[in-house]
Amino acid sequence: MLPSFFDSVLQLIVRTSTDLPPDVRAAMKHALVAEPAATRSSQALTIIAQNIDLASDAEGAICQDTGMPTFEVKTPVGANQIWMRQQIREAIAEATRRGKLRPNSVDSITGTNSGDNLGPGTPIIHFDQWERDAIEIKLILKGGGCENTNAQYALPVELPHLGRADRTLDGVRKCILHAVWQAQGKGCAPGAVGVCVGGDRTSGYTHAKEQLFRTLDDINPDSRLAEVEASVMAAVNDLEIGTMGFGGKVTLIGCKIGALNRLPASFFVSVAYDCWAFRRLGVELNAQSGAIDAWLYRDPSHPIIPMLDQAGFRRTGTEVALRAPLREADVRALKVGDVVMISGRMFTGRDAVHSHLMKHEPPADLRGSVLYHCGPVVVKEADGGWRVTAAGPTTSIREEPYQGEIIKRYGVRAVIGKGGMGAKTLAALQEHGAVYLNAIGGAAQFYARTIKKVDDVSLLEFGTPEAMWHLEVEDFPAIVTMDAHGNSLHKDVEQESGQHLETIGV
Repeated sequence: MLPSFFDSVLQLIVRTSTDLPPDVRAAMKHALVAEPAATRSSQALTIIAQNIDLASDAEGAICQDTGMPTFEVKTPVGANQIWMRQQIREAIAEATRRGKLRPNSVDSITGTNSGDNLGPGTPIIHFDQWERDAIEIKLILKGGGCENTNAQYALPVELPHLGRADRTLDGVRKCILHAVWQAQGKGCAPGAVGVCVGGDRTSGYTHAKEQLFRTLDDINPDSRLAEVEASVMAAVNDLEIGTMGFGGKVTLIGCKIGALNRLPASFFVSVAYDCWAFRRLGVELNAQSGAIDAWLYRDPSHPIIPMLDQAGFRRTGTEVALRAPLREADVRALKVGDVVMISGRMFTGRDAVHSHLMKHEPPADLRGSVLYHCGPVVVKEADGGWRVTAAGPTTSIREEPYQGEIIKRYGVRAVIGKGGMGAKTLAALQEHGAVYLNAIGGAAQFYARTIKKVDDVSLLEFGTPEAMWHLEVEDFPAIVTMDAHGNSLHKDVEQESGQHLETIGV
């Protein structure tokens, strides 16, 4: 029964995780050209471009958050979908074992990580039948950071900076603009949005996500929706949110809209936000063997064109070298906009670690430490040691309820993440002499190469993404976006882009 099916699905998973499709590469290359040289967004895009090349060359995860695997499968009438579902699940587990996917399936009640990306609801597999004698499988890997920036609106609604959004296509346009503005850098801009007009709350989100299977360069067959897509793309980059929310010329690389019928009482606009690491591929399989007959979105006969024709991230001579543990005086000397290069000891800490530290002493001395909001992809070596294969930042705002107290209690001097943090953390940075550093979201291969070794791991019972990893790093680059003087680039960009929103939303 379809002897090549498992291998074909495994190949699809690995390729989706490690190699961006050509339309996304083209959009990101355009963004790189559009940003003026030596700006924060330009520097970030250079790191992103280098990361894309590194991931493809090394067949490593583009972003360490390999997301919630979502499959759309079309089969001939009479195909055994029960068997196919099991084969897809086994391929997911094998890709996880090989380190191509991060273990991301967590029991919602106990918080226990399954370790193999399998569990109730994971992965998501949607089957449909068609009358062709072929099997089509499409896969999208959409990470948690951008998933958290999804939005759903019930029209009519009053929107900050935009006023009332009515039950019209102009109201839909306002909702999309608001969703992109609200995402800021938390969703790893520049991003793309899939949108559904109508449906119910469930079908609306599903259909919005399905729009992300469209290529970025297609034209909507519904001229009314095509006009809204074009209108959004013409206006949204004037928000000047830019890459990672650093300010800049490119905030969105795609807007794709679909529509479903709705109940008379309801008018939902559902927005599925995806990051620049827009991992989406597909295959067409032989219905008798399960072998790959054709790839969707990419042509293997065409060589991959590198994103960069030079070495990538280059130093300007203005970078500030820091070695952990950090001294308070050195940290207080930093200001928003400084680029730092960190060497020495670094600890990872995500949601489980932060919650743990509110109730327990840390498993290591954190005085003067650098705390990295990161859930890496790690591989256990034959000698029992660990190797990090992907290590970009996660969205920091989730740790806002804890971060200020942890800085105060344990003497943390630098927090690294993406998207910025809130007022409580900003106050703690100023009071206790610490800084928030923004790393480039999704640049998992780039940052993995700054990690020279894993010294130890604590709290492994939380699962590999949530454990505290003790790392030795060398020349880890990041940008000071919240300093010890009460300044926040994130707050400034949000306010300025809100003013732009009032102008372009009219």
